[in-house]
Amino acid sequence: MITSRSEDYLRSLINELRAIANETEWVEFKHNNKDPKVIGEYISALSNGAALHGKSHGYMVWGLDDESHEIVGTSFEPKNAKIGNEELENWLLKLLNPRIMFVFHEVSTDYGKVVMLEIERAAGSPVQFQGVEYIRIGSYKKSLKEHPARERDLWRVFDHVPFEDRVAAEHVPESDVLKLLDYPSYFELLDVALPEDRKRILERLSQDSMISRCDAGGWNITNLGAILFAKKLSNFKHLSRKSVRVIVYSGKDRIETQREQEGAKGYASGFEGLIGFIDNLLPRNEVIGKALRKDVPMYPELAVRELVANAIIHQDFSMRGTGPMIEVF
Repeated sequence: MITSRSEDYLRSLINELRAIANETEWVEFKHNNKDPKVIGEYISALSNGAALHGKSHGYMVWGLDDESHEIVGTSFEPKNAKIGNEELENWLLKLLNPRIMFVFHEVSTDYGKVVMLEIERAAGSPVQFQGVEYIRIGSYKKSLKEHPARERDLWRVFDHVPFEDRVAAEHVPESDVLKLLDYPSYFELLDVALPEDRKRILERLSQDSMISRCDAGGWNITNLGAILFAKKLSNFKHLSRKSVRVIVYSGKDRIETQREQEGAKGYASGFEGLIGFIDNLLPRNEVIGKALRKDVPMYPELAVRELVANAIIHQDFSMRGTGPMIEVF
């Protein structure tokens, strides 16, 4: 998901959540309840609930009235909260399995401060807190093991939704889609003329499952669209660790690292730049002929392309997997 959020976006999202008639399995409203253990259990429950309902994120919101959803403000300050000498976020992360992404947002309004916890959906397996998997049943938080039918449904979701079809960014305005994705590279690689208007660009991206319509308005950017054509993978929080890394060692024993470079772009839009970067690192043979001295790469470019492409294709695309690593000796 996107790492930074504008104030306008956060206010809009809060209003959308407030408009939900009742708390769902992926949204929870609190006034001032800041018990760390309760927060951890809800992270598990809302993450699992978001996966079950096809949402990219779950949300926990402080500063709203539980029944009317009116903004009443909150005194909760997550950035200053500690358990002993440990910061709240670190404490929560340590007790989650798998360690999903979550972010606290603080928004000032005319009616008081609102705190929103944005939680990455579960993927691959249910999220546990302190070894227990939770789920929302109606307005109650329950152990997932106590509801085997719901647990089976959740595992079916994991089994049937491929990584590339999951949502990387939800409810994205049209203009922001084109800011986040390197769409000219998409059309260039397909050898298709770039459409003259935004509508046709979005329609074509949608046809190839790079994006999809969002029920709440705007577009969802899929993992496929982001991982291939992101201008910056760091703009999609759970994909930032999947950047291609090139590590140059000074010897063949992997002990001393001479240089390390992490790619910023999506795999398709950044591929040519990656090949050029690696090519400049490789040793060269000196060729002299007809008074011309030049350097010739020791390894054919086609071989380098194939090796890099294989490293990308065969990487672990699970949510816990990291990006491909290219080692140069």
